[in-house]
Amino acid sequence: MSLRIQAFVFVLLPFLLVGCGDESASPQLHNGQSLEPHDTGYAADQFVSERPEEDHSDAAASPAHISPHPSSESIPAARDESKHVSENITELSVIRQPVTRPAVDTSGEKYAEITETGFQSVVQRPLSTFSIDVDTASYSNVRRFLESGQLPPANAVRIEELINYFSYEYQPPKDGRPFSVNTEVANCPWDRQRQLVRIGLKGQVVEKAERQSANLVFLVDISGSMRPENKLPLVKRSLHRLLEELNERDRVAIVTYASGVQIVLSPTPANRQHLISQAIDGLHAGGSTNGSAGLQTAYQVARQQFVKYGTNRVILCSDGDFNAGITNESDLVKLISREAKSGVFLSVLGFGTGNYQDAIAEKLADHGNGHYAYIDSYSEARKVLIDQMSSTLETIAKDVKIQVEFNPAHVASYRLIGYENRTLAARDFRDDHKDAGEIGAGHSVTALYEVVPVGVSGPDSQVPELRYQQPKRIPVEKHGDELLTVRLRYKLPSEDHGKEFTHTVVNSTRRFEKASADFRFAAAVATFGMILRDSEFAEHLGWDDVRNWSQSALGQDKKGYRIEFLNLVSLAEQMVHRPHADEAGIHSTTDGVSYIDYEPAATSWEQFGRLSGSFDAGKFVTLVVIVGVSYGIATLRNISC
Repeated sequence: MSLRIQAFVFVLLPFLLVGCGDESASPQLHNGQSLEPHDTGYAADQFVSERPEEDHSDAAASPAHISPHPSSESIPAARDESKHVSENITELSVIRQPVTRPAVDTSGEKYAEITETGFQSVVQRPLSTFSIDVDTASYSNVRRFLESGQLPPANAVRIEELINYFSYEYQPPKDGRPFSVNTEVANCPWDRQRQLVRIGLKGQVVEKAERQSANLVFLVDISGSMRPENKLPLVKRSLHRLLEELNERDRVAIVTYASGVQIVLSPTPANRQHLISQAIDGLHAGGSTNGSAGLQTAYQVARQQFVKYGTNRVILCSDGDFNAGITNESDLVKLISREAKSGVFLSVLGFGTGNYQDAIAEKLADHGNGHYAYIDSYSEARKVLIDQMSSTLETIAKDVKIQVEFNPAHVASYRLIGYENRTLAARDFRDDHKDAGEIGAGHSVTALYEVVPVGVSGPDSQVPELRYQQPKRIPVEKHGDELLTVRLRYKLPSEDHGKEFTHTVVNSTRRFEKASADFRFAAAVATFGMILRDSEFAEHLGWDDVRNWSQSALGQDKKGYRIEFLNLVSLAEQMVHRPHADEAGIHSTTDGVSYIDYEPAATSWEQFGRLSGSFDAGKFVTLVVIVGVSYGIATLRNISC
């Protein structure tokens, strides 16, 4: 028997021959803490029933539970006493969370088409222009798919929203501007000859006690499609929780729509919680979905109580299924764009599965000067409406655009990772009539560029070389070590004229391993998205890459969101296998033992025979025998147990 086969036997037998121990024993961290999967309790509450409040009085002695949707209420105080777990994360064995949601038919869901951006020649296209995006809906929606044992559709995976779901340690503004610019450059982890550039914006932080008074109109879809427990019941519970964070300076109104529109609650001071709670409790689903009429009424109510120096916002809670009134997307967008000029902004909270209309929800929020989030659980509702309330409600800059100019002396070509539906023409940058994204108080925005340096072979640009003119290259000495210049343009919420400033980025040869933890984690999340989208740029990337880069970059992870990300990586790995060999179907494990990935639905017996032929016959037979014996031992062990 070869050494490889012997190694396989020695690795396998201890697991098969282990006695019938205590199956309830939890895996242990290196510091003695227990890491246990947290039950989301879907069967019991369909995402609605409240999880028990934890008693933190003796939290230091309790095991640290990792929740699929962590919140400030579900992370024990013991986490503060074990920060070295994140700092020494290479010793941490992450346990995959069990699938907690039943698979549902998602054929009725709709997502906007995404065409991946390729590399652009700097000589031919030196400018890259796009609108910022603070939406996070794609990440929680992808999580919903993976936790139900399904792969998300490729168009549901918006890489920029996956990256922006997480917070990063960017420095806040100190120069009076509403947001700061933070940049970092290191070599690209998936191609060390290339560079990865991170551009990060950080909005001015506004504490809850200092936020502006709010004029809020909750526009709630109560049509028949909102009847499931993870729709209207979850909406009601989320609104109850948000109400606890408002005060006497705020006013709340509730408008509902189904077959018709009703003002359930006129603008009411938020400290009259009993009256507002009664209105929320009285919401019941039924009828068709005349969303356009509901939007018009909600904006009208908001304008009546307009706060000149405050927050004026309609918060739409819906599955996006508009099937009555104005149903055409372009007409709805025109309606929202017109209403946004009044100074009343729109945020969209998406709920539910099966018929979820992501495409229209995203467009409404984009053109309504608001934020778009997908609420897949009560914990996500707390994150968006409570933990990030100031960011969600208070806009500090609107129509924020980024334009990057690359130095042809150092950069041959580049590609923007994500933001496919946010790209703008270069001339749109200074066009103040061109709509762009908003940034809320404390929001962070991250964009990644993959850069091919001059002298390094890279993909050809999608634009052919010029025939009748030669592009002029700028001498290196003119701009020294400048790699690129970032231009930013924005408007203050109450103004119509844009302001502009620039930030220069110097070239760097820093190794990826020496980059900041935030830089490395953002790169891992981007890779995760590329694999899920089956990107042509992720052809040679695997789940081990994602796991290794993110495990080494968890940082303090106070809310546990980065740990949760590792759990999603494990769930995705079960559904998307990434071969390590160039030949499809033949893979090698880390100890050198080869195996065959075989799916009858996709591979014929002839293909199976051809793949089998690539193995040494003796090794293949020996491996089959070992598997058979192992199965017999495992069966006997189960009987004896």
